[in-house]
Amino acid sequence: MTPTTSAAGPAETTRRFAWFRTAIGVLRKRPVTVIAGLFIVLLVIAAIFAPVLAPYDPYAQDLLHRLRPPDGRHLLGTDDYGRDALSRLIFGVRISLTAALQAVGVALVLGLPLGVVAGYRGGWVAAVLTRCMEALMSTPALVLAITIVAVLGSGIGNAMFAVGLVMAPRFFRVARASTMDVRAETYIEASIALGCRTSRTIVRHILPNVMPPIILVISVSFGTAVASEASLSFLGLGAKAPAASWGSMLSTAASNMQLAPHLVWPPGVMIFLTVLAFTYLGDGARRALTRSRNGSDN
Repeated sequence: MTPTTSAAGPAETTRRFAWFRTAIGVLRKRPVTVIAGLFIVLLVIAAIFAPVLAPYDPYAQDLLHRLRPPDGRHLLGTDDYGRDALSRLIFGVRISLTAALQAVGVALVLGLPLGVVAGYRGGWVAAVLTRCMEALMSTPALVLAITIVAVLGSGIGNAMFAVGLVMAPRFFRVARASTMDVRAETYIEASIALGCRTSRTIVRHILPNVMPPIILVISVSFGTAVASEASLSFLGLGAKAPAASWGSMLSTAASNMQLAPHLVWPPGVMIFLTVLAFTYLGDGARRALTRSRNGSDN
């Protein structure tokens, strides 16, 4: 296997990581993308240290002080059970990010390997896998989520599994197209000619070149998953009560809009900002990857 390593050579290594250096340089010139990345980092920190940051127990009820407006004690007011809205908003970060991670993980595990296999093998294998992914992509996410929840039972895990299935074709199409581009490269042909195993060729030479566009899809899919989790929880198909979910908080706010209109703003703004942050991060990654590819081509 020594000739295979030398066949790749330092030129392949330089090309493999050139996009990363160029991408970092482009991101430094885009403050909006940096701000979006910092916002997501803050969300992760809030999710990890939610018990420390939350001023109250998000599940502690105080019916004597239900639907209170924001004041010095409860900065965002209380809900219909007297629970502190700020504490539930902070704990809601955990549910949103965890649910998004589950959905993106399912989509990545299904879409990436199948896309690489379809792009590398081609022929009838690619045709069959592509038709299956197209059929899956044509299924509405909400309908599939309702079906899976009806079969497997309610819960955010089952709901986000359905969302992950619907998002899998995104990863499949990007992985397949990227693999087809890399498959035509000279060093891949040299690796095959030297007798390198298919698994080794895919892991060492194809996957490192496929991951940059996949990272972009992951970023955009996280925003979609957060919005999907909020929608399913709003409909009662996601997080179970009394879990502190942004979608369930919106559902509570909608039920008490006339008595406590202030409850709709915190979860609504957080969902909007989180989806926007992932969108800007994905757009910045797309521009960085495009610039790095153009730079490498020149």
